[in-house]
Amino acid sequence: MPERTPETHVIDFRAAEHLLEARDPRGAIRLLDSVIAAHPENTAARLLRARAFFLAAQLRPAELEFQIVLEREPDNAFAHFALGRTLERANRPEEALRHFRLAAALEPRPDFIEAARFTHETGNGES
Repeated sequence: MPERTPETHVIDFRAAEHLLEARDPRGAIRLLDSVIAAHPENTAARLLRARAFFLAAQLRPAELEFQIVLEREPDNAFAHFALGRTLERANRPEEALRHFRLAAALEPRPDFIEAARFTHETGNGES
């Protein structure tokens, strides 16, 4: 195997993004494993790998990666939302709701607000 360089890690990261878009999460995970091994501090790569784990239905690894991202970036609304989806899929609705509410509080996007169940207050889905 050729020596890995910072440039090849960037190429692997970009290729993993494309694989995820093409619905090949396992291929993305394989590429991201080497990127994260070389750059464990790379939060963007960890977030992408967490998304890939989620799409591959590997919920525990997805949860762990999202938690690492949130330890580094506690105000990352998307990571809270995605962790909420992961916990929801793992049949842990109370924990999921907490992260949905944090996501909605950090970034009041309609999908975050709906997941946080804040829309029931007006009865018509509007805030």
